Amino acid sequence: MRDKLIKVGITQGDINGVGYEVIIKTFLDIRMYEICTPIVYGSPKVASYHRKALNIDNFSFNTIKSAEEANSKRANLINCTDDSVRVELGHLTASGGEAAFRSLEKAVQDLKENKIDVLVTSPINKENIQSKQFSFPGHTEYLLSKFKSEEILMLMVSEKLKVGVVTGHVPIQRVPLYITIENILKKLRTLNKSLKEDFSIRKPRIAVLGLNPHAGDNGIIGTEEQNIIIPALQAAKEENINAIGPYPADSFFGTENFLHFDAILAMYHDQGLAPFKALVFNEGVNYTAGLPIVRTSPAHGTAFDIAGKNLASPDSFRKAIYLACDIYNNRNMHKELTKNQLKTNDLSE
Repeated sequence: MRDKLIKVGITQGDINGVGYEVIIKTFLDIRMYEICTPIVYGSPKVASYHRKALNIDNFSFNTIKSAEEANSKRANLINCTDDSVRVELGHLTASGGEAAFRSLEKAVQDLKENKIDVLVTSPINKENIQSKQFSFPGHTEYLLSKFKSEEILMLMVSEKLKVGVVTGHVPIQRVPLYITIENILKKLRTLNKSLKEDFSIRKPRIAVLGLNPHAGDNGIIGTEEQNIIIPALQAAKEENINAIGPYPADSFFGTENFLHFDAILAMYHDQGLAPFKALVFNEGVNYTAGLPIVRTSPAHGTAFDIAGKNLASPDSFRKAIYLACDIYNNRNMHKELTKNQLKTNDLSE
């Protein structure tokens, strides 16, 4: 039975943040090894530094050279960082960005070669990771370049709330340029498919938010709702996607209207993520829907301000592990259920 445990590849993220803290705290609970086999792509030296800074003496990683050597009863670690790297807790350094990229690069390579089953990424700093090899706004865009897909969606997930966004890491002044009928329709298709295949929801019900205050007030505060969003919803309906709206973003979350839907599609990053993090920050998970592989991440960032202070909660990271495993299993179940579907015959003639 243990041989069938899901192999979870975990990137170390920025070595000066809380990545190692939430990883160690998560796998201090031995019950996690009944769920998965964790493989951290990082550095024994960096891990030891964090363990000492946190004054944790009842935990150690099992250092291995390849994912095939992973021990299912231990938290495993593959060294992919230069041994000369320095940890400077709470500081933005070039070496921190380099170490984060090397970890991500190796984990993605192993994921491509099926040496691990899913990927959970620890937080990076989007500034110091920039290089010739990584010139992306974040993990999502980098993974899209490595695993080709027609469309992807940043989807924030908790037990009671799922929020996707039409525009992700886009400057606010450019957001309206991306709000088109086709872009909204693409995101709705991806969201609807993910809810069915990744979350096993047979008939998803999706709420769509407006772009403008009060969803435009019938054109008084903007016309994007009338000219773009509503036509996109009509087109989605023709494809049997149950998408309803547009709803005013402020009152939608304030009245807990979100509880009546399986997911929400917001128009831009902060419109969706601000209320999500306000409501379920500690248990929230960032999931990249639409990719052929499974990738999740905790909803928080590097948290430089509390790095090494033993204040970081592992809840979001633990939920990211759970979600990655659940989606992996749901996808396999969906493939099994649909691989031998009976062909339908046209009897209209």
